[in-house]
Amino acid sequence: MSNIAENRRARFEYHIEEQYEAGMVLAGWEVKAIRAGQVQLTDGYVHIRDGELYLIGCRINALRSASTHVSPEADRTKKLLMHKAEIRRLVGKVEQKGFTLVPLNLHYKGGTVKAQIALAKGKAEHDKRNTVKERDWDREKGRLMRHKVSGPGKD
Repeated sequence: MSNIAENRRARFEYHIEEQYEAGMVLAGWEVKAIRAGQVQLTDGYVHIRDGELYLIGCRINALRSASTHVSPEADRTKKLLMHKAEIRRLVGKVEQKGFTLVPLNLHYKGGTVKAQIALAKGKAEHDKRNTVKERDWDREKGRLMRHKVSGPGKD
């Protein structure tokens, strides 16, 4: 499983509860653009409409060599493919408990493009500050450990 694009902001903005893998309905020019790395996932979110999942806000920039008879649309809504029972369970959780669905990443699996989506709850502002503090402390801890190992007193 090799990553194509990752939504790093999702882990900062949300508490991730459960993760799912979904297939995607893509046009030919989108697949070519994804293979060339022309995809951005940061503003993406998953919307439920008529019992189906749609990825909105995932930007796939068309290649310059896109076909002449196709008019590529970068922010096209993409349908996500999952089993009906899984979708029903997700719909129930999103409607009842205040969860939301966010895309975490796009990756290849067996030659096809898959989206990893997560059932998530939004973080409060103080939770985001705690996340930043923990990240900074981990970075500082690593710096101190490296300094200690290669620091003064070593001959």
